[in-house]
Amino acid sequence: MEGNGHQGSRWERVLEQKPIPLLDHLVEEVARLLAADLLEWPPPIQDLDPISGAQFAPLLEPGAPRPDDRAYHEAFRLTRWELEHDLLAYDDYMKNRRWMEIGLPAESRPALLFLSRWLYEQLSGLAEATGNRVKRHHLQQVLDRTEALLRARPRDSGEGMR
Repeated sequence: MEGNGHQGSRWERVLEQKPIPLLDHLVEEVARLLAADLLEWPPPIQDLDPISGAQFAPLLEPGAPRPDDRAYHEAFRLTRWELEHDLLAYDDYMKNRRWMEIGLPAESRPALLFLSRWLYEQLSGLAEATGNRVKRHHLQQVLDRTEALLRARPRDSGEGMR
């Protein structure tokens, strides 16, 4: 029963759409969730080792400012290198303080490490939760899509990550 004539065409259009593969849907959904988490500061933390996490304590204090958007961009870069097992690039970046080349202060190191570790742990958790059916290239897609969503999404200031 179509009534106004629009119901039938609406559902026909839905049925004619190409189905979205499950992994593509998962990549998009996880990226959306991670982007939403990263808009908040700090992002949700499940466990923080008191010894290794001590360096991040000032970042996580109530009222601590959200890191600069450039720190997020650089954290995505570090996480990509970690996913690709490109330890030379990662080590060179950290040893030579390459973040300073884009104008981040030297004191940005803890924020970069925190954000990149947070991202990597989220991606590792996804792989683990799926019995490693989500492969490295899917994790890289999640990372790319998350960064794209963050760049496109307005924040409280009215602008996305640049």
